[in-house]
Amino acid sequence: MKILLRLLVLLGIAAGRTSALAQSGWYWQNPLPQGNDLFALAAPEPTTLVAVGGGGTILRTTDGGQTWTPQPSGTTHDLFGVSFVDSNTGTAVGDYGAILRTTDGGATWTTQTSGTRHTIHAVFFVDANTGTAVGDFGEILRTVNGGQTWAPPQSNPAFEMLYGVSFADANTGTVVGGGGTILRTTDGGETWTPPSSPPFVGLWAVSFADAHVGTAVGEAGTILRTTDGGASWTRQTSGIGDALYAVSLVDANTATAVGFHGAILGTTDGGQTWTVRSSGTTNALRAISFADAETGTAVGTYGATVRSLNRGETWTLSSMGTPDTLMAVSFVDVNTGTALSDSATILRTVDGGQTWRLQTSGACCRLHGVSFVDVNIGTVVGWGGTILRTVNGGETWTPQTSGTFAALEAVSMQDALTATVVGSSGTILRTTDGGDTWTRQTSGTYYPLFGVSFVDRNTGTAVGDSGTILRTADGGETWTQQTSGVTSIITLWKVSLVDANTGTVVGSYGTILRTTNGGETWTRQSSGTGNDLYGVSFLDANTGVAVGSSGTILRTLNGGQTWMLQNSWTQSPLIGVFFVDANTGTVVGDRGTILHTTTGGE
Repeated sequence: MKILLRLLVLLGIAAGRTSALAQSGWYWQNPLPQGNDLFALAAPEPTTLVAVGGGGTILRTTDGGQTWTPQPSGTTHDLFGVSFVDSNTGTAVGDYGAILRTTDGGATWTTQTSGTRHTIHAVFFVDANTGTAVGDFGEILRTVNGGQTWAPPQSNPAFEMLYGVSFADANTGTVVGGGGTILRTTDGGETWTPPSSPPFVGLWAVSFADAHVGTAVGEAGTILRTTDGGASWTRQTSGIGDALYAVSLVDANTATAVGFHGAILGTTDGGQTWTVRSSGTTNALRAISFADAETGTAVGTYGATVRSLNRGETWTLSSMGTPDTLMAVSFVDVNTGTALSDSATILRTVDGGQTWRLQTSGACCRLHGVSFVDVNIGTVVGWGGTILRTVNGGETWTPQTSGTFAALEAVSMQDALTATVVGSSGTILRTTDGGDTWTRQTSGTYYPLFGVSFVDRNTGTAVGDSGTILRTADGGETWTQQTSGVTSIITLWKVSLVDANTGTVVGSYGTILRTTNGGETWTRQSSGTGNDLYGVSFLDANTGVAVGSSGTILRTLNGGQTWMLQNSWTQSPLIGVFFVDANTGTVVGDRGTILHTTTGGE
């Protein structure tokens, strides 16, 4: 908890600087600078770095990592490798044979034809024209014209997945991969040959300091060293048992390796001894690059970024934010909002998300639902029958007696005194005295209920498992089951009512249902996706947003007659959404994701 608090305080200091990087569409508020996994890194200059990762993420910094600017990759495929020969000319590779090229420092990226649909894991260029890319099923591709054409070599004995490639010069290079695969070329990649004694352990990366000295790293803390250009390899003692994913050599003696659980190892004697160093993170570090002898950067899962200015002796965490999965979000105006997580944490913003501060909930269990009626008065619910109430904007949260141990999933406050909560086993609870007492209502179902929405003290709808839709017009004295028209395999996750007649429900497999007559009939709409939809927020009868798995964000301006897919810049599941006006909205989800827009997501 102390670590999380420190991270959030840091987030509050830095968020205003970073959020200014992108004001159109959706941009990250947590984690910072972003939360997608980062898989590869290139450092063409000491202060210029480019990182690539999940969902087509490309980030660039020109100030040594103090600020990172997202670049338009033009793809949502994961990118696993990147190579720059100078500050302008670079290539990125990834899923489905993706190869992207830039000649203007990443301002624009152009898709190249790789000739394969296999995942490409790594790429290495020795100059602007000559490069090699490697990937699944022993794929090796070579270009001598800057990627205008890519072709396989004349001879390639590899069948395993290939994960790393490094060239000492235009002719001499090494490729490593699964099953202890090591291949060497001395003719610029025309032919590849294995060493006489392969290590028989999966290798993730390889780096050369010169034509002779190189290091490869892999599973179970494996470190191999060569001093004859890769003709033979000697195993070194790492002292750890976790996987090492990347290595960077500054010279023949100085190297740094990174890996699982934030591992960083360094050597200054050619690997005779490797010393464990503190990274400041437990996230897996997937890539490392030294721009010069002093300046190194490593990146990894959840967007983790660490940096060293003293040859890797010490490292500073420069990414920040909570990694907890965020389940719900509620705003009362453009500035004031609350988000909560399945780790019982509550976050609060009073400046539109530029800063998010941790509040003390005192809860023991997952928190899944939140509703506020003004900047001060709100209710949070969660598992184990948890109900918390605040009357001072979350400065203090008071537990209330729910009378149940059910998993409570959602809450809708109609005013300062009146609220309805739904949860597992058809649980519906109601208060009319600010939560001093909660009364169980008869739902008529044992299916779990995941969403609830009221438009006034009397009129509300609850939704849940097996296509369940319940309706009340008397404050929950009676709940009537409505016909959703979907099969029992469909879970309905959330509902948003804008008036007594008009509402929208979202659920699994891209399900969107709409009513304009108080639920007497529900009409299925075409979402254009098969992804699960977990959250929905409507401002009026026409304007709404739905979010879901694989980073899905859908927007409608005509009551759902058409839904438009928006670019969320992430593949993480998005779970909660709240709009305060047609332009200003916030989405939360897995890995601590908080996305914000002031342009309606466009």
